[in-house]
Amino acid sequence: MENFAVIDLGSNSARMTITEINNDGSYETVKQMKEYVRLSENMGKEKILQPEAIERTMTALHEFKAVYSKMNNVRLKAVATAATRQAVNQKKFLKRVESELNIKLDVLPGTMEAYYDYLGVSETLPATNTVILDTGGGSSEIVLVQNSAISHLISIPLGSVNLTQEYLPTDQITAASLFKVMTFVNDVYNSIWWLRNGLNLPVIGLGGSNRTMAKINRRSNNILDFEDIHGYRLSRHSVDETFAKIVSQDLEGRKAIPGLSKERADIIVGGLTPLTLLMRYLDSDRITFSNSGLREGILFEHLKELQLQNVHEKSEITLNRITPNED
Repeated sequence: MENFAVIDLGSNSARMTITEINNDGSYETVKQMKEYVRLSENMGKEKILQPEAIERTMTALHEFKAVYSKMNNVRLKAVATAATRQAVNQKKFLKRVESELNIKLDVLPGTMEAYYDYLGVSETLPATNTVILDTGGGSSEIVLVQNSAISHLISIPLGSVNLTQEYLPTDQITAASLFKVMTFVNDVYNSIWWLRNGLNLPVIGLGGSNRTMAKINRRSNNILDFEDIHGYRLSRHSVDETFAKIVSQDLEGRKAIPGLSKERADIIVGGLTPLTLLMRYLDSDRITFSNSGLREGILFEHLKELQLQNVHEKSEITLNRITPNED
């Protein structure tokens, strides 16, 4: 039995999932943790991780370690995404994490992050022909899936935190600010030559902001377990209506929306702009939401590695039992 812990250090939040993997290959999630660290906060155009954000992140990582250190036979995979990937003081930050916590953070390229998103989605939802969108705090990953295989993938600098800080006031959203952010996002989409190949395809959405869209709608429909959004579907009309409702509120009004966490209320408009405009860009009529993404993709990759390892070990045992014939 192995406890496989995956830490995902993003631009807005740090998350950890611990999965108990049995010798027969069965597995069960035994612990999930999330902390809003806002690692990318005030990085600016200089792309410098700020001391306050680093301290919040270190506190969260200490809390994560305090949990998995009490478990037996732990294998840890810790990854960092957009904020760390872009930071000019990346090496100093990584060195501190390793020296203080003995956690080696693997900084994922954007395309690898998108690949893990695909693994997490394709193993848990029908994904034959679709466009996957993972909107994080500092970037969005887009994967075009055709005939159940990756056709194209990309990571682009559209995230809830950086779009908000660059274009949007945190209180009342103005028409001018919304126009500017939507123009920027559209220009980015227009620069992706293959994106039009996803015309009319359904979207699969993941990431905190996109999942919030599902939670708001589930709460408004009085669905009891509103956070269980895996496989939940919405029409583009519902997405547009919900986005309009969110944009029309000031910060206090957004905090009062059922299903929208107060910690995300200041960045939710920036976080949902990529989804809203992608569905319009693709003329997509529906979205399916996924609770599986990066961490689950890493888990599924690890499970396949363990499976191959078991096959190899069994083959070696069989070969060792074979003895040459003696004359």
